Amino acid sequence: MDQKDKNPIRGRGASDNPANRFEGKYIDYELDEETGEKPAQDTKLIADDTKEILSKNDSPDIPFTYGLNPYRGCEHGCIYCYARPTHEFLGFSAGLDFESRIMVKYDAAEKLRSKFASAKWKPEPIALSGVTDPFQPVERKLEITRSCLEVFAEARNPVGIITKNYLVTRDIDLLEELAKYNAVHVTLSITTLDRDLARVMEPRTSQPNRRLKAIKELADRGISVGVNVAPIIPGLTDHECPEILEKARDAGATQAAYTIVRLPHGVKDLFKEWLEQYFPDRKEKVLNRIRDIRDGKLNKSEFGERFHGRGEFASQIRNMFKINVEKLGLNKKELRLSTKYFQRPQEGQLRLF
Repeated sequence: MDQKDKNPIRGRGASDNPANRFEGKYIDYELDEETGEKPAQDTKLIADDTKEILSKNDSPDIPFTYGLNPYRGCEHGCIYCYARPTHEFLGFSAGLDFESRIMVKYDAAEKLRSKFASAKWKPEPIALSGVTDPFQPVERKLEITRSCLEVFAEARNPVGIITKNYLVTRDIDLLEELAKYNAVHVTLSITTLDRDLARVMEPRTSQPNRRLKAIKELADRGISVGVNVAPIIPGLTDHECPEILEKARDAGATQAAYTIVRLPHGVKDLFKEWLEQYFPDRKEKVLNRIRDIRDGKLNKSEFGERFHGRGEFASQIRNMFKINVEKLGLNKKELRLSTKYFQRPQEGQLRLF
């Protein structure tokens, strides 16, 4: 492929569609006849009729059993996103397809209510979402995540939310209702405080200051909220960790966690290409730092070390995070959501509010 075909696309993280590793197919987009560049790709929504609304995992390093993903694929377009390869299972590419071909579970709330209404369901916390962001841009129009939160509030089933989008504040009314029963915790992921970096690394997420504003608005309304410094990118964003933690604490966060960037499958090549486009002078430093914490590789998927890595540099990040968390008084109390007030909803009921 000609290098010009890989020029950055405004508003997108990836610059092309690498071949699907299962099918070996390369899906490209035509260049604009006038500019010779790839145009920004319009988002296409595709109905997802998955039968099971909750995905179950038994990974020993993931603190929840069930996850709810209203969407597959994510318009946020974060270049480092570990979920990109999951789009290959659907016949798409991990590149532009992942952020422009969004699978939508239009009947998610209905299926969730049926799940809670069943006598087989034993209440326990559910992650919203375990893979892609439930408050990505299309949610503003579709309100599928909101309809699911209505079901959570109706059933008082605990839910843990993780997002990079200020849009989560739209649903404060439902989150407040859940908070009455200690049945909700919201985590805002903040990778960087640098607006320019965020704009090219996470092109359609809320800007960092908006995520901090979301933390404050949630905390002011009595909703349990935390910050995830994730992913930390060695050699690019690791130095920002202390300031992110401090600003999040000042905004009202009480919990904090971190992960170090993971680059599974095709994400490795997408990320290397992105570094070449935006940070060619730091490319080798960043990649070498990642290799340092991944036993010489750019990705390791072993349980127990895939999120935090190993080695000297990984230890430095771990110690830096721990020291700042203790200094700022974060993670003082164990986060434990309650199932005590769960009530089985009536199947077929449309809305609580």
